[in-house]
Amino acid sequence: MEYLWIIVVGMSIAALFTMRHDKRQAQKGGQRVPENTLWLLAILGGGPGAYAGMQMFRHKTKHTSFRIGFLMLAVAQLFLLVYLYN
Repeated sequence: MEYLWIIVVGMSIAALFTMRHDKRQAQKGGQRVPENTLWLLAILGGGPGAYAGMQMFRHKTKHTSFRIGFLMLAVAQLFLLVYLYN
């Protein structure tokens, strides 16, 4: 079961850095990361990192689906981890 923590931490780090990269690309007019990729990272365990990245980099904060969806995924994934390890 420890692998679930590894997956969530790893995917969260990937989601956080992807959010940072997409924000930088948006600022300089570069090629953006598709929204589907951001969602996929969040759904596959990166919800906490995606939400943290959204807040840290002020990226996608005007999109209600991202604000609510990333928060719900983060809470659900963290709740599941705590539930499974207690």
